[in-house]
Order: sequence, then structure tokens, then C-alpha cells
Amino acid sequence: MTAPFVSHAASWLTAARPRTLSLSMTPVAVGAALAWATQREVRWPALLAALVGSALIQVGTNLHNDAADSERGGDGPDRLGPPRVTASGLLSAHAVKSGAAASFAIAALIGLYLVSVGGRPILILGLLSILSGWAYTGGPRPIAYTPLGEVFVIFFFGLGAVAGTYWLCTAQLGAAPIEGGLAVGLFAAAVLLVNNRRDVEADARVGRRTLPIVAGPTATAWIYAGLMATPFALLALIARDLPHGRVWPALVALPPALVLIYRFAREPPGRGFNRILVRTVQLQFLFGLLLCIGLML
Repeated sequence: MTAPFVSHAASWLTAARPRTLSLSMTPVAVGAALAWATQREVRWPALLAALVGSALIQVGTNLHNDAADSERGGDGPDRLGPPRVTASGLLSAHAVKSGAAASFAIAALIGLYLVSVGGRPILILGLLSILSGWAYTGGPRPIAYTPLGEVFVIFFFGLGAVAGTYWLCTAQLGAAPIEGGLAVGLFAAAVLLVNNRRDVEADARVGRRTLPIVAGPTATAWIYAGLMATPFALLALIARDLPHGRVWPALVALPPALVLIYRFAREPPGRGFNRILVRTVQLQFLFGLLLCIGLML
């Protein structure tokens, strides 16, 4: 009985993609650190609820993506990325979609508390986040099948998460949370760009028109470079708008970012983009962690 249970649990863990959850949790931490640096104020219960809620929305999005892509024929045997549990037959599409719905529902329940703290702006942001998580691969025209995926990621994994957390802590907005949200959101968009660049052939086969398909490999390399380099330029703007704290520790992440830009441009089509994707996720976390350390000083 133990082995099947462990295998079943491992399948759910694979579908949730825990190694990428820092993409949704890092901007929440940055938003709280910015609130401390500007207002010397952090609401810890709201921060913890926002961390859990944002992770659950990402898990729900990942689960729905796993099932929906399989149903649309996008995860065939030539898939270059990590295995998908629905396409592999490890879990049924119905079960995975039910898991996605459960994740969104729990996030919504947590959101009720956050709405009691932050009011109508948090209600609107929460509803849009859950709707976007479903619409990424759901509905008649999924976001993932258009060149706009990276734009949505910048907003929900950057601007919305950072500014929303800042609002929860201070009931205010300002330039610094907008700039900080854009910085971490650009890294998250770079992660999606790597994913889409790796899968151009499989995506084109099922009718997707992702940004790398539309832009081509050369322009995509330049877009990745811009997504990875711009956050460091934004540090100067964040520093300008902060009464306390320092942003310079985040510059430590610049050399590995330049290495990844070089590797992305030189990488031939294939599974090598999986390593670049993981390193890009790690770089966003490193940038966010170092920025938070500087802001809390």
C-alpha cells in the first residue's frame, strides 16, 4: 500500500511544479520588504496569508495547465520539458482539473481574509488572479496560445503581487512598489520565455502562437536579454524613491544574469533550455532575496 501512495503523491507533486513556486512567493516578500523600507510597517498575518494564497494560485494554474495542454494534444512524446502527469497517464485530466479547482477555492477562502484587510482593491486583484490562472490554458482562446503570456506574467507575478502586498501592509501605493513589481515580474516573464522558446516546435504543431514563435529565435534572444537586464536598471529608480533601505545587494545577481543571457543566445534547440529555465527561476529568487535583505537593513 505504501509504494502506490508514494507514487500517487509524487505524481501530484510533479504536477504542482514546486521548484517554480518561488516565482509567486518572491514578489510577495519584495512587496513586504518595500513596505518596511518606506513605511516601517509590515502586517505579518496578511503577509503569510498572501504568501500561501499566491502559491496556491500558481499551483492551481500549473495543475490546470497540465490537464488542459494534454487535452489539446500539446504534450506529445516529443515533449522536451519535464513530464506532464496527465499526458503520461499518471493522473486523469478530471482529477488534475479537480485539484486545480480545489487550489483556486482554498486561495479564494484565504482571499476573504485578505479582502477584510485590504478592501476592494484586493478583492479585484484576487479575482483577476484566479481568473487569469484559469484563462492561461482555459477557455476558447487561452492566454498561453498567444504572444501575450509574458505580459500577463509581468502583471500577476510582478506588479500585482508586489503592489498588492504593499497595499495590504500600508493601505497606500507609490512608485517604489510599482518599480519593484516590474523588476521581479520581468524575471518571471523571462522564465516563461525560456519555456516557450524550448517548446516552439511542439507549440506550433498544436496551433500556439507564443512570443518566440512570432518573434523568431534572434529577436527572442534579445527579448530575453532585455527581461533579464532591465531589473538591474530599475534598481536606481527604486533607490531614488526609498526613504530607507538599500538596493545595492541585488547587484550581486548581475553576473549570473549576464551568463544566462549569453547561454540563452548560444543554446541550440533542445533540452538544454531546461537548465536555463531552472537557473532563471533561481536568479529571480536570488535577486528578490538580496533586494529584501537590502530593504530590511
